Amino acid sequence: MKKAFRKGACSMNLPNKLTMLRVFMIPFFVLFMLVNVTGNVELNRYIACAIFVIASLTDMLDGKIARKYNLVTNFGKFMDPLADKLLVCSAMICLIGDKLYSWIVIIIIAREFIISGFRLVASDNGVVIAASWWGKFKTTAQMIMIILLIVDLKFAWYQILEYVFIYIALALTVISLIDYLAKNIGVLKENDNK
Repeated sequence: MKKAFRKGACSMNLPNKLTMLRVFMIPFFVLFMLVNVTGNVELNRYIACAIFVIASLTDMLDGKIARKYNLVTNFGKFMDPLADKLLVCSAMICLIGDKLYSWIVIIIIAREFIISGFRLVASDNGVVIAASWWGKFKTTAQMIMIILLIVDLKFAWYQILEYVFIYIALALTVISLIDYLAKNIGVLKENDNK
């Protein structure tokens, strides 16, 4: 029984529970970002930031546990990236108009749709596409940018730092997309050659 559990036979193992916890945290994050729940706007933002940080940490944790204990499941492969996208996209949509321009959010979300489409086609052809270092740098920059924008301290240096990370995240989004397309463009041609 333990052996079957370790091999990921049970879809609701610990990594998958952490993934679902991340999904369940998103509505609470959005609530504190958009509604003055506590009557104190700054306190709402700090609570939202804490929720975002905890949710982001579950993302790191579930992947490490799944790989270390061989608990990788089809459910996890599907839900983990979906939970990440929901969390990050929800945060960026909440931050539109708060130094984060809508066109930047559109580019970042469009990149996620394009990559998801590529992964779907690759999966259909039996090809597994691993995450690249550019993609990991992009995710890290986006997380830092979101945390900075949620906290939004009013110091001049902090405001500059926010804009620096907005454009670093944007640049890495575009670079990682180009890198991804360049390395995997053959996936689209596979069925054409059959």
